[in-house]
Amino acid sequence: MRRPFARVLAGALTLAAGAAAIPLAQAPWAAADGVVIGGKPVKVTESPWVVALSSRDRFGRTRAGQFCGGVIVGPTTVVTAAHCLGRQVLGGPVESVPDLRVITGRTELRAAEGREIAVRAARVNPAYDPATNAGDLAVLELREAVPARNVLPLAGEGDAAYEPGTEATVYGWGDTSGFGDYAYGLRAAGVTILPDETCKAAYPGDADGRFVAGSMVCAGHHEGGKDACQGDSGGPLVARGKLIGVVSWGRGCGRADSPGVYTRIAPLAVFVTSGR
Repeated sequence: MRRPFARVLAGALTLAAGAAAIPLAQAPWAAADGVVIGGKPVKVTESPWVVALSSRDRFGRTRAGQFCGGVIVGPTTVVTAAHCLGRQVLGGPVESVPDLRVITGRTELRAAEGREIAVRAARVNPAYDPATNAGDLAVLELREAVPARNVLPLAGEGDAAYEPGTEATVYGWGDTSGFGDYAYGLRAAGVTILPDETCKAAYPGDADGRFVAGSMVCAGHHEGGKDACQGDSGGPLVARGKLIGVVSWGRGCGRADSPGVYTRIAPLAVFVTSGR
């Protein structure tokens, strides 16, 4: 079953402090808790644009309330997946989560390093389609600026980073196995950009979802083994020093012939930078 890779707050379920969020696996767009499959530990100092989205009120304190990832694309601008801000994940509108924070400069979720910055405003891509997950992107405006050196540039239309065979890296704090083995430290995994034809064959529009080439990019390996997973939604897919996608959805985690699907950044660059 296809599902976005974000943590979900199922119905009226509330999480006690220290409890792990429970993925709503039965829902077609369940969000999840996970860390990059087949990856390795990395330090945020090496990738300072990677951030964690946090709400201790919704997701407990054990992992600093982390439920999705994000990426800094401007001194006060973070992009993430639109479904991370949905009611299925947050249990209500974004405005109902007063402790929503973006955690920057923190490799280990249990550490005190870095900053936890409040969110001033949130914008969901008006063209986002929850039925297909096309256009799965949202922008968070921060109350405090981060250093310009922490900003990751966006790939534009026609960028060579989208060429099939390009090596890319996905980052996150999600599930490391696909079975709820949550990591506390940031991880990264190397994946390969795949041809649109391969992605369409993997997701032709059946119960597992439909790959939309103009809105999505997929990456992985034929044999599987390296992939984003639950809890990684909204995190960055980086190639040639640019942001080319954010973690969106997929079939399982790290399965053969089931590449991860990412929101393609290039068509949404204007939305991200224009403020509307």
